[in-house]
Amino acid sequence: MFEIKIDDARYWKNCIDAIGSLIDEGSFNITKEGVSLKAMDASGISMVSFFIPNKAFSKYNIDKSSTVGINLDNFSRIMNSSRNNEQLILKEDANKLSVEFSGQNSKRRYKLPIIEVRKDSEKEPKIDFESFVEVKGDSLKEMLKDALMLSSYVGLKTDKGTFRVTAKGDAGELEEEHLDNAEFIKKLDVNKPSSSSFNLDYLIKIINSCPSNSNIQISLKTDEPIKVDYAIGDAKVSYYLAPYMEN
Repeated sequence: MFEIKIDDARYWKNCIDAIGSLIDEGSFNITKEGVSLKAMDASGISMVSFFIPNKAFSKYNIDKSSTVGINLDNFSRIMNSSRNNEQLILKEDANKLSVEFSGQNSKRRYKLPIIEVRKDSEKEPKIDFESFVEVKGDSLKEMLKDALMLSSYVGLKTDKGTFRVTAKGDAGELEEEHLDNAEFIKKLDVNKPSSSSFNLDYLIKIINSCPSNSNIQISLKTDEPIKVDYAIGDAKVSYYLAPYMEN
């Protein structure tokens, strides 16, 4: 049994949005250290890894570790009903997840069934990444939207002192080049030049929940999955996305 409380329900909504951008169901592991989730998307080309420590909660009571399988589409719809200045209480109740919103002199409570979730490998890929880029999240979102006007895929390339974003389609071509001292680049560490292409729809979904004015860390190796990391307050979220390989 567990009962955990977050003072800002909208904050938890942002976390669920980040997790649910790629997967429709998942198992939360609730331990004394915090709440985590790892899952592959249905297509098997992307993975999300999420962790929020117990210090992010104003109340964190756990009798023993629990695994709670939830339909994230349903959970996300419920979290969309959260309002400003509401607190959120999550607890296990007769094989259901109780989701309670508490405002000034009012409460409302939902109950979601706890489900059996398909078991995928929860091991993150072991990749010896060769390039590491930290960029402004808002700027990267704008770049990917620009690329989407021309193509369904985007190329990310690193070289010594340079980060490039490219796109090519029937409508035209795009190439953006950023030196390591550009305002957009917060950090660029290239051990070996790297170049890979990725599905734009997936990549946009991955970074969409990055908070405004936050940075995104990108790890690259040629023709290997990309790793994307960012923080949502105390929560950490990581994604892996397989590269697009032309036939």
